[in-house]
Amino acid sequence: MGDARGFLKTARQNGEYRPVCERVQDFNPVFKLRLEKQSQEQASRCMDCATPFCHWGCPVGNYIPEWNDYMFRGHWEKAFEMLQLSNNFPEFTGRICPATCEYACVLGINDDPVTIRENELAIIEHAFKHGLVKPRPPEKRTGKRVAIIGSGPAGLACADQLNKAGHEVIIFEKDDKPGGILRYGIPDFKLEKSVIDRRLDILKKEGIVFKTGMNIGIGAVSDRPLHKDFDAVCLACGSRVPRDLNIEGRKLEGIYFAMDYLTKSVDAKGKRVVVIGGGDTGADCVGTAHRQGASCMTQIEVLERPSECRTSASPWPKYPLLLKKTSSHEEGGERHWGVLTKRFIGENGVIKKLSCVKVEFSRPEGAGCTVMKEIPGSAFEIEADFVILAIGFLHPEHSGFLTEMGIEFDKRGNVKTDGDYRTSKENVFSAGDMRRGQSLVVWAIAEGRQAAHHIDKYLMGESSLEK
Repeated sequence: MGDARGFLKTARQNGEYRPVCERVQDFNPVFKLRLEKQSQEQASRCMDCATPFCHWGCPVGNYIPEWNDYMFRGHWEKAFEMLQLSNNFPEFTGRICPATCEYACVLGINDDPVTIRENELAIIEHAFKHGLVKPRPPEKRTGKRVAIIGSGPAGLACADQLNKAGHEVIIFEKDDKPGGILRYGIPDFKLEKSVIDRRLDILKKEGIVFKTGMNIGIGAVSDRPLHKDFDAVCLACGSRVPRDLNIEGRKLEGIYFAMDYLTKSVDAKGKRVVVIGGGDTGADCVGTAHRQGASCMTQIEVLERPSECRTSASPWPKYPLLLKKTSSHEEGGERHWGVLTKRFIGENGVIKKLSCVKVEFSRPEGAGCTVMKEIPGSAFEIEADFVILAIGFLHPEHSGFLTEMGIEFDKRGNVKTDGDYRTSKENVFSAGDMRRGQSLVVWAIAEGRQAAHHIDKYLMGESSLEK
């Protein structure tokens, strides 16, 4: 490394956010890009580890110490070349990845870990700024045609890799524009749409064809099975069936699924908003409601309040379940843990209150699982006229072309595949949340890359594509 003692000289410096009073007035990015000099200083903290566990903690296997060293030395182009070897879309992960690599950083054992995610973002933004990211169509085509169903991060990564291998790639997307959850499930203040479009423009110029507004299995698209017209098909439609809360009062007006709220421009202005669910999607809903002018904001989670520090249950280098305070939480509102919603209470068919109770978790002696029980005498109500359910997703939608094709599902309802990402159909593969279940964007990219490797090997007998 350029400075083997850099971590002793320079403290971790987290990214800077715009003032709360300013950023809640718009949907522009909440963070400010660091100066390149600051990024180089932060890169100097990356140690010359004998075993860089950040590799282990990163689903795409980023060459983190290598590109940190290049950036520290000012070799930005080499840093970019090393970064793009393992990550197709660092401009996405550099903004929205929870940075599992940082929790595996060796420096994190007794100090603050390296700012890996922000360093990654600095490299890719430098590359775009200086024209290093440019279309590079394959020199030769193989004559093989591959259909990708779904244009989220898994589908895009799979398409990008297969196109690099010289295959003709066509992406089918049922929405009006490509991007999947990147476009329709993540607010602009975390990932602005111009960042997505900038990358899509590169992919199109490299030869990838996008066909939007096409819901496979409906109408003319279903006249002939898609897998009959292509040498291979990759299913990457995500996990879109939301987990519901089927309790008394669920049919009242004013209760929305998180994705419906984020994608259909439902307005929470002047409303008393309650978000049920404490994950990242719930936090996105909190931030969106702040910007819409909600009169008050409450977020509840049935699980216990996480620890602010590592516990014995999640030792280094595991990814710990720690208390997260996102930029949305900094903007106001209340958060409560260990809260179970028992029923919704309404007036004239409209939600007015939540009837809740406090719960606690324990593991009785001899029991294999943690048991949740209600705390006697802890019942209470929360006033609300706008409720958002952000409690995760079950599995991909089963109806339509999946059923028509005879695709098998696993016990959780996800698309079942073998070790080569192949489904029950000979030339049909699957990747991302559709196969893995609801997960992180960086895992979707990793899945798309791995599926592309196996598809290329299936088509050509061998593959030089990195997983």
